[in-house]
Amino acid sequence: MHEILVLYYSHRGAVRALAELIARGIDAVPGVAARLRTVPRVSTVCEAIEGDIPERGAPYVEIRDLEECIGLALGSPSRFGNMAAPMKYFLDGTAGPWLSGALAGKPACVFTSSASPHGGQESTLLSMMIPLLHHGLLLVGLPFSEPDLTRTRTGGSPYGATHVAGPDDSNPISDEEKRLAVALGRRLAETALKLVAR
Repeated sequence: MHEILVLYYSHRGAVRALAELIARGIDAVPGVAARLRTVPRVSTVCEAIEGDIPERGAPYVEIRDLEECIGLALGSPSRFGNMAAPMKYFLDGTAGPWLSGALAGKPACVFTSSASPHGGQESTLLSMMIPLLHHGLLLVGLPFSEPDLTRTRTGGSPYGATHVAGPDDSNPISDEEKRLAVALGRRLAETALKLVAR
């Protein structure tokens, strides 16, 4: 069974919920399973503020998770139009897989959540794509053949799955956002299988 890494950072739970929906799409493709992982929070005054094991959610990611996967889904909340510091901190420490080319040629997708529709979702997705391109990953987005991309009044972007959480994080993930996240996971898994079969 091939695995696809679904790696995320979630502060209030919205990105984690998107990660679980993307994993559902991955798991729906025969021969592929999702491997959910997260990154610990960081602080401006010390390197890490979390214990060795998360209190809830997925386990913390290890470099071997990147090396063993056949694809990667990367998610972070939007922080001023950029990925959150914990995800950036983790990615900054991936020189080993970069030097070895461990991720080169594998497919990847990105996903995010923000407080408002104008909270920098697309620039956050683009900020996550940059290190993936440096690693040689092949980016997979959401094509407009997904009807929810033109119907959604909440989240959703051709760059990746998104969610508009609201200023107090009270907006549930809409039906369109759910379907787009599942579709993105399915598309990533199908692409990964095609590339592995070459």
